[in-house]
Amino acid sequence: MEKMNTKRRIVLVPAPGQGHVTPMMQLGKLLDLKGFSITVVQGHFNQVSSSSQKFPGFQIVTIPESLQESEFERLGPIEFLLKLNKTSKASFKDCIGHLMVQHGNDIACIIYDEFMYFSEAAAKEFKLPSVVINTSSATNQACRTFLSKVNAEKFLANMEDPQAQDKVVENLHPLRYKELPVSDMGPVERVLDLCKDVVKERRAFAVIINTVSCLENSSLAWLDQELGIPVYPLGPLHITAPPPSSLREEDMSCIEWLNKQKPRSVIYISLGSVLSMKTKEVSEMALGLCDSNQPFLWVIRQGSEPLPEEVSKMVSEKGYIVKWAPQMEVLAHPAVGGFWSHCGWNSTLESVTEGVPMICRPFHGEQKLNAIYIESVWKIGIQIEGEVERGVVERAVKRLLVDEESASMRERALVLKEKVKASVRNGGSSYNALDEFVKYLEKVELSS
Repeated sequence: MEKMNTKRRIVLVPAPGQGHVTPMMQLGKLLDLKGFSITVVQGHFNQVSSSSQKFPGFQIVTIPESLQESEFERLGPIEFLLKLNKTSKASFKDCIGHLMVQHGNDIACIIYDEFMYFSEAAAKEFKLPSVVINTSSATNQACRTFLSKVNAEKFLANMEDPQAQDKVVENLHPLRYKELPVSDMGPVERVLDLCKDVVKERRAFAVIINTVSCLENSSLAWLDQELGIPVYPLGPLHITAPPPSSLREEDMSCIEWLNKQKPRSVIYISLGSVLSMKTKEVSEMALGLCDSNQPFLWVIRQGSEPLPEEVSKMVSEKGYIVKWAPQMEVLAHPAVGGFWSHCGWNSTLESVTEGVPMICRPFHGEQKLNAIYIESVWKIGIQIEGEVERGVVERAVKRLLVDEESASMRERALVLKEKVKASVRNGGSSYNALDEFVKYLEKVELSS
């Protein structure tokens, strides 16, 4: 599809955290390549500006009255988002007003992260089309849509009933009620409040999801019917819109270390950009990894508690530790045979795209959903549940890299890799969805 003759501007509104910022910036790059100008509106809690050198044509604007990062730490994610959407509405309207003047009213639409629903008030006031982007899985969005409609009192009562919790959720097979993403992020009733607000405030004419039809066809079909507006699976955004946009400084020395390892021998461990682990769990992981006799590359982020001296010495002999790694390059490296992950959606997509089987160690809501799909639906990984112990870690690594079942997991992962990569080529599902979205956007502009 050819670029547009006149460059219309799209305003992007990402939510806090690298898991939200990265795919939003990748979407911006994709739309920039399609001929749009891009403005990114961030809060004080985001670090979009640190990616500006990778996206030199983007305009980056900060909402002056948004919440500080310290509020996120004090309130927790759910209360932070609920408060943010109340306090940012007026300042975001002012921001859009200034942008309208600055760019001669030439704004095509606002694309906002589903958790930044304060954006809808400005879109309504200035009669701008709005689009929601969901940076997690289609299944996760389907769960939130389902949760927005439940009776809170009945739902909370059922949480105390093991029999009710074990039932499969209607139209969301294979998920059971106990696997819905409502725990660990805050009180369940407040999670339900956020789900209801996200859906209630939505006036968007379309939804973009960072996923692929071949991975989540049933969830996408359910959303298409349930939402009543077009749903565009444009993922994986990290391969449709390179380059990557990590908000942290990456240690490239690990690539040199990987170059010295045997093919498919290395287990890569990275548990996300937010989590800091406790010494006991880290020590058990380290001992189990060493016992497996497989080389390992381990991301232990700054802020995690240090390893005991004797464990640290053992690790340095058998593995390689960095504070942050160039993850996509690592997963694409021929020496990497497995990925131990927290199962955030971006990491899941990156691993699937490179055909790398996974050890799943999810910590909350969405991550647990992704782990279910990795282990039980796609069958390209295994999940560690309960306490992390030395023996459990050793067995998991051997199952993934050495034992007989590793070959079948790897084979399924490679088949899925080819399907995902085909989706972004000319004529593939994600390629076509992007063209359809741009055409639909032009049609909405003409009628608005």
